[in-house]
Amino acid sequence: MTASRKFPNSRLRRTRFTSAIRSLVAENHLTVDDLIQPIFVKEGLDGIEGIDSLPEINRFGLNALDDEIARIQENKIKAVAIFPVIDPVKKDDRGTESTNENNLVCEAIRQIKKNSELAVIADVALDPYTSHGHDGVLDSKGYVDNDESLPILVNQALTLAKAGADMVAPSDMMDGRIASIRNMLEEKGFVNTIILSYAAKYSSKFYGPFRDAVSSSASLGSGSKDTYQMSVANIDEALHEVKMDIEEGADIVMVKPGLPYLDVIKSVKETFKVPTFAYQVSGEYAMLKAAIQNGWLSEEVMMESLLSFKRAGADCILTYAANQIAETLNK
Repeated sequence: MTASRKFPNSRLRRTRFTSAIRSLVAENHLTVDDLIQPIFVKEGLDGIEGIDSLPEINRFGLNALDDEIARIQENKIKAVAIFPVIDPVKKDDRGTESTNENNLVCEAIRQIKKNSELAVIADVALDPYTSHGHDGVLDSKGYVDNDESLPILVNQALTLAKAGADMVAPSDMMDGRIASIRNMLEEKGFVNTIILSYAAKYSSKFYGPFRDAVSSSASLGSGSKDTYQMSVANIDEALHEVKMDIEEGADIVMVKPGLPYLDVIKSVKETFKVPTFAYQVSGEYAMLKAAIQNGWLSEEVMMESLLSFKRAGADCILTYAANQIAETLNK
């Protein structure tokens, strides 16, 4: 019977025989160094506050922020991304609070830098600060005015750099904002401040829980960001966006969302070979967590989903699961 077998000399199952061997031949690995933890800070909040649409994720008052930073450091995560939930009375049609050097996010940055060695990423966009929930200034017809928005975004980036942000992360998708911010940073002496560009940010329906978390969903209402965020149908356009941002001075580029756009991550990394980050956005995290909590999927799917980002070419991943995954990896 043995002589009648027609198998080739190479049996691919040999290298799957034990866990140790599978680890030895693994083509990709997820480590704690691949993870960035987003944090929501809320103005006027005492302690912490849960977010219904983001299971196990909280908003933090500044008086509770140090404990969360200590947890992140204990988990050996190296970077955080800060997103503010500001007092609604401070919102206006131009996002004026975004350039206040003593605003909530600047206070949070200073507090984190004082009490840790974490790298801090700060978002450059007006949507947490505008009464209409858009990432820029609206003209008389309700269209987001690209060139009118740029000076405010540049001043916001400078404000964040002064506060101590290691990376400013323009997520607004206005044309020309990378060059404008880079020129300003050079002129003002912030030559080592990194620009992490949301270069390929799609007008996705996966952002809902995030907008709940920063309280911009009510302001935006049924409004759309289709005129400035990318069409979900396009990939060549994403490569064009990334190329322009690199040429304008971006140090790192990001694809957002992540899991539905693995093809984009792969194309960006293979084409440009620059540091490429990906964002497992709120909707991706929330749907996986909901399935886990309902017993439809096991906890391991979160790790599997993040490993797929690495396989596609992401160098680093922003994920709400960073703390959870780091605790698993550190065992």
